[in-house]
Amino acid sequence: MPEISESKFVVRAGWDDVPHLDEKTKKELLESTPPHLRDARSKGEPSLGAGAIYPVPISEIIVDPFEIPAYWPRVYALDVGWNRTAVLWGALDRSADCWYFYTEHYRGKAEPSIHAAAIQARGDWIPGLIDPAARGRSQDDGKQLIVTYVMLGLKLEITKNALESGIYEVWQRLSTGRIKVFSTLQNFWAEYRLYRRDEDGGIIKQFDHLMDDMRYIVLSGKGRAIPKPIERTQLLSQMGGSGDPILQF
Repeated sequence: MPEISESKFVVRAGWDDVPHLDEKTKKELLESTPPHLRDARSKGEPSLGAGAIYPVPISEIIVDPFEIPAYWPRVYALDVGWNRTAVLWGALDRSADCWYFYTEHYRGKAEPSIHAAAIQARGDWIPGLIDPAARGRSQDDGKQLIVTYVMLGLKLEITKNALESGIYEVWQRLSTGRIKVFSTLQNFWAEYRLYRRDEDGGIIKQFDHLMDDMRYIVLSGKGRAIPKPIERTQLLSQMGGSGDPILQF
């Protein structure tokens, strides 16, 4: 027990100092603890939490682009702002419970109509999620941004915006291989490398727009994502062109 003064001592206790925890339990606790808190919880070492928020190597989550299957549900998340508006699109492989982030929009100092056009160009059928704070923001005409974007034709819903619990859910997916990101998302990768905590354990709120979008999709995307609708011409083709279904035996 290190002595600070004649009347003060520092007591450190970690999992190894707790006799009722077996090795299996310690392993499970370690795997469920975010990396920046592991030393503090397992060894009793003081930690301010500084460093990368998602310390998962890029090599474990980056993938080459491929054609997203039409039956995979898709959704996008929108983080709005005048200096930077960022949009991230995700597709869910339900069989593996894995999100694939496959394209992005990243632009500053542009009107909502510019962003809306870019979003619709990637599939106007894809539903979106937007930061709840957008209800209280405006750019230059006094209107709430969410109302502005809805009037421009976007299909938007308010996302959940839990910060620490959302970061934990994203980290769990990253560390278990259930988030993959296309190599072509240059702005995503730039933010991913910079996304970190300061010396007080707080999140540095700079260059984090796409990181917020990723969190929105992980928190709310499953209930919002839909597969690409089948066009009528495709449906008729599948039905033999006459409107009558093709029967196979």
